[in-house]
Formats: sequence, C-alpha cells, structure tokens
Amino acid sequence: MRPWLGAIADDVTGATDLASYLVAEGVPTELSFGVPPGPVTVPEHGCLVVALKTRSVPAAEAVQQSVQAARRLLDAGVPRLYFKFCSTFDSTAEGNIGPVAAALAELVGSRVTLLTPSAPAHRRTVYKGHLFVGDQLLHESPMRHHPVNPMTDANLPRLLRAQTAAPVALLDRERLRTGGPDLAASLAELTPGTLLVVDAITDDDLMLIAGLADDLAAPLVAGSAGLVHALARAQPRGSPPAPPPVPDGPFAVIAGSRSAATTAQVAAYERSHPSYVVDPVRVADGEDVIGEARAFLARHWNDAPLVRASADVATAHQALGVERSAAVVEQTLAACAAEAVAVGMRRILVAGGETAGAVIERLRIQRVRIGASLDPGVCWCVTVSEPALGLVLKSGNFGSPDLFARAAGPAHAGWA
Repeated sequence: MRPWLGAIADDVTGATDLASYLVAEGVPTELSFGVPPGPVTVPEHGCLVVALKTRSVPAAEAVQQSVQAARRLLDAGVPRLYFKFCSTFDSTAEGNIGPVAAALAELVGSRVTLLTPSAPAHRRTVYKGHLFVGDQLLHESPMRHHPVNPMTDANLPRLLRAQTAAPVALLDRERLRTGGPDLAASLAELTPGTLLVVDAITDDDLMLIAGLADDLAAPLVAGSAGLVHALARAQPRGSPPAPPPVPDGPFAVIAGSRSAATTAQVAAYERSHPSYVVDPVRVADGEDVIGEARAFLARHWNDAPLVRASADVATAHQALGVERSAAVVEQTLAACAAEAVAVGMRRILVAGGETAGAVIERLRIQRVRIGASLDPGVCWCVTVSEPALGLVLKSGNFGSPDLFARAAGPAHAGWA
C-alpha cells in the first residue's frame, strides 16, 4: 500500500499542529524528530511528519536539513510533499521559508508550488497577498515585536522575493473563486519553479486550493496546518485511527513561551498549582538553577507542578542579549524536563516551539504516535520507546486558558 503524504515542518509544535488535524480526518499519522538517519516507513494511506528545528537557523542549514528529510520521504514512496511553516510566517527578509520552498520545488520538479499560511480557525488569513492576524496586518500585530523573527512586512510576495531568486506570483481570491476548470491549465504556464502565494480567508477557500493542487498534480504544497487540513478533507475518509493510550502517571508543565495565550494559561494554572521560575540571568551568573528546579520537582512530583521562564524579558535581554537569553532559557527548561522524567513524571506539557524542540533533543525522543486533541492544533503525543511518555507540544499561541488544567487531569480527559 502506498503512503498518502510526507510532511516537513520547520518546528516541533508546528509538526504536532499539522499531525493533529490529519488524525482528526482519519489519516494514520506518525511524527519523527530531526532528519531521519536512515530509511523511514510511512503509515499505509497515511503520513509521516518530520519535525525539524529550522525556523531560526541560517537559511543554508534549513535548506540542507529540509532537502535531506525530503529525500527520506521520497525514498519511502510518498507521492506528495508538504512543507509546513507557521501561520504567522515567522520569517524575515533573511529567513527560511522562501529558500526552503524553492529548494524542495527544485528537488521534486514542481512547476508551481501553491503556498499560503492561511489558517482561518486561528484567525490567520491572506488577502491580496497580505497576511492578517485577526483584523490586523501582520506587521501591525504583536508579531512585529517577536524576539527572534520580528515581522515588519505583511506583503508575502514581497517578502518571498527578498528571500529567494525563485519566481514569485500571486493568485488572488477573486481568480481563485472564479477561475473554474481552466485555472489549473493557465497556472501550468507560469515560469517553472514559481512560488504561488494564494489568498484564502475562509475554509472554503482552502478547499478550493486543495482541489487546485490535485488538478495540478502538484508534487509539493506549502503552508500552515490550515491547508493540509483541507487536503485531508478532500480525500476519501477512512475511520479515524484509535488514539494511543496516554500513559498514566504524574504530570508537569514546562513553559518557555511568553505569548499572550501561554501567559494566560500560566496565570490560570498558577492559581492552584506550584510553580518554579527560571531566571536566565541567574543561570548565566552560575547559580544552580537546575539543582533548585530538581529539588522543586522532587518535592512536588505528584502536584502537577509548573516550571516556566521568567516574564522579565527586558532585563534578560539587556543583560545577556536576545539570542543568548533565549538559548539559556531553552536549554535550562530542557534540563528541567529531563529532571521531571527522572523523578517519575510520565506526562509533560511543553509550551513554546523553541522550548519543545530543545526538550525533544534533551530527552532523545525520535518518534511518537499522535493521540487525541485537547484544543485545535494541540494534541497528545505518545513516545514509541520505553518508558512511554505522554507529551503535549504546544505552540505558544495555541490553546484555551484552562488547557494546562485539562491536560493535568486523568489521562483520558479532553479526548475528542
């Protein structure tokens, strides 16, 4: 039996976001972390998602890893690749989305690569080539102040042209909706290798794009989880696979994100659960913060504790610089996750894409099965190695305020 899709995600939480939507549509899905060192297997009629950590690395490195992962998936027989990036694009003029998309298009011989970060469920939409976050243009949203990838331009074709020499074009919403059966034929006349930004403001628009990808027999499609959800919905549905059982046992939260959603989740959770705050300045000064966290986790191993990054970002940035501060937080929180496992935690929620990537690396987790959803884009993952761990790898921007508390409940709580 042939697999259906191979996906490459540029961060860990984006990979679980994508995988959760596929499972919800009945697509057998597994998740692998990092460039696979050897041949891979892909579920029959299903998808293997390769989660990389390439969003913020140098573009050449992101291209190299993405192409290596793509070759593994193509060797496994996938008929189409999906390049998954964030619905807020998270890519400056020096960034990686354009170079990676262009390299993958060249690898598979894609004449036209449909590309859109639209995810209406999360209020991310594209109109006239401009990315909106709710009713704000991207560069007028809080993403303008992102500490690693500040987004100062909402015009996606312009941003992609600054990143890559590949041809870039726009398919606006009016033409998408009125192009009819001749649209695919006209797009096939575009310059080979074109990255085609497509407007989409509704789920119906995404379904039209999914149909257009099939009309073009496109070997590569790129976007957020919104478009891959539409691709899955356009396929004949199977019975949803039974979710793997989430291990019973103590629960902990490791929160590195300082996004508005995670900040609200932390505030709600701290009202009833013990917490420990990681201050990167203290770590850099040589204080035994990890030892303190270890003692805290051992003391509260059965109280569903929270370990989080300090909210005082300004002081840390002033003392250490943006990049060093972020690296210290990620590595310290990853060490805290390892300590949590060492004291017996078997269920861990990690908030923040960079933090999740660091935790996966520290715990040396290679592959997980996708479990049930807790919120849109947020799901349980269960490791295939022993001892089995239940993980929630959450994007900083996702989830309702009570997410941590629901995840802390019995292992079956919140299953869809």
